Amino acid sequence: MIEEFNDEQDRQERIERSIRKKFHKELFSRFTRAVKEYELVKEGDHIAVCISGGKDSMLMAKLFQELQRHRQVHFDLTFLCMDPGYTPRNRQMIEYNAKILGIPLTIFESPIFDSVYEIEQSPCYLCARMRRGYLYSHAQALGCNKIALGHHFDDVIETTLMGILYGGQIQGMMPKLHSTNFEGMELIRPMYRIREEDIIRWRDYNELTFLQCACRFTELIAQPDAIMQSKRREVKKLIRDLAEKDPCVEMNLFRSTENVHLDTMIAYKQKGVRHSFLDTYDKND
Repeated sequence: MIEEFNDEQDRQERIERSIRKKFHKELFSRFTRAVKEYELVKEGDHIAVCISGGKDSMLMAKLFQELQRHRQVHFDLTFLCMDPGYTPRNRQMIEYNAKILGIPLTIFESPIFDSVYEIEQSPCYLCARMRRGYLYSHAQALGCNKIALGHHFDDVIETTLMGILYGGQIQGMMPKLHSTNFEGMELIRPMYRIREEDIIRWRDYNELTFLQCACRFTELIAQPDAIMQSKRREVKKLIRDLAEKDPCVEMNLFRSTENVHLDTMIAYKQKGVRHSFLDTYDKND
């Protein structure tokens, strides 16, 4: 038993050392840059680090632990994991990885999978909204004022391009948002500047295996949401192919949301209100 504990402790230390040393620039430096640039963590915050069981959220938990070691402000962390109806095997995998990584999970259960199982139209969309609501609610009950999600750089640029190609809109993924339904709560995305390829490299270097997708709807390829997942894969491949020809493509997509020239837009929406260039066109003469 002691030997097993020592082995687990040694592995945890190696994983943490890889964040501090080998992947410091790619992971921790970009994590802290986003935290500072977008003012994601402030004095007195109590952050619910939301753990889904995938590589992104598990790494985010470790980066938050590292940030707390070097913190310039005082903040508290709760590593919050919602079980929406995972199979016993998937639940065990999450708990095992948390133990290996030294992440003290707070797990709560919800009936989300059962609730959306019979829904024919967009069950994934409904599931995502319900997940967010349950996380906000439980985090708030635990005294948290923020929830942290593991969306990374590639999620940001893929979402932006998908909106243009398939949604007919230019819409970004914000690094932080005030909740509209839970007063005083905020959503933050501290992985905003971390590349997915670097997360994968860190995972493989440490010989870790995480959940991919534990949802029951994954194989229902006729569902509209499954089609959208296919579209996301197409966009991911499109960006990758373009980047092979021009390495600046990915960063240009990211920066495009920071360089919006409203005076060249025919129309735009702000707080749900549509504005047309015609509203002020004659006034500019």
